[in-house]
Amino acid sequence: MSSSAMHIARTGLDAQDTRMRVISNNLANVNTTGFKKDRAAFETLSYQTITAPGAQSTSETKYATGLNLGTGVRIQGTSRIDTQGSLQQTGNSFDLALDGDGYFQVQLPGGNLGYTRAGNFSRSPEGLMVTSEGYQVMPGITVPTNATSVTIGTDGTVTAQIPGQTEGTTLGQIQVASFPNPTGLQSTGDNYLTETASSGAANLGIAGEDGRGQVRQGSLEASNVNVVEELVDMIECQRAYEVNSKMISASDDMLKNLNQNL
Repeated sequence: MSSSAMHIARTGLDAQDTRMRVISNNLANVNTTGFKKDRAAFETLSYQTITAPGAQSTSETKYATGLNLGTGVRIQGTSRIDTQGSLQQTGNSFDLALDGDGYFQVQLPGGNLGYTRAGNFSRSPEGLMVTSEGYQVMPGITVPTNATSVTIGTDGTVTAQIPGQTEGTTLGQIQVASFPNPTGLQSTGDNYLTETASSGAANLGIAGEDGRGQVRQGSLEASNVNVVEELVDMIECQRAYEVNSKMISASDDMLKNLNQNL
């Protein structure tokens, strides 16, 4: 019995250690632009059925409840919480935020497409809108080098003011990607997500339409991590870890007592 209890407590330690890693990552990214916090989900391990409910206890009666013993716990997975982060004004014309659902589409190395909520873009020497790593924002938009100002509307329309022209020149339109199951996107680091079979295929469209968020120029979306909530979760995780550690010590004491008296 003691060795079984020790094993169960060990699974609890492993699960709480993994949960602490998730909380630690959330806190580490509290100032990361467009970051979405993760949550760890737990599930029970398989049960050992000693006596099945409804089994015959005598020739005339049956067990009402039975006897089932759990074998521990494990992390089922992590889920991303896609709530909106606060919008922070920057005044930079190439800083964009999505006020609502959706993702910016970026061309990653190797031809793959990445999706991000971090809209801290800039202009490359060739005039292309790119990320801080130099990855091109898709669909590609080229800003003339002699443009005096760039205006991006809430629907993603990019307009530049060219010297000698009284009206702005439309350069293109930034599209917003939506997914049937956004939580199924795979985090790859550098603020990028990639499409998976669980997320479904990307559906590009105009910002502000069909549930997509609107583009806000001169703003960035802050992380949605709430420091107070994460600290409370950290304390709760620490207490759960301590309880499982004490269970291992108690099981060890029981084994010592058994060996000394038998």
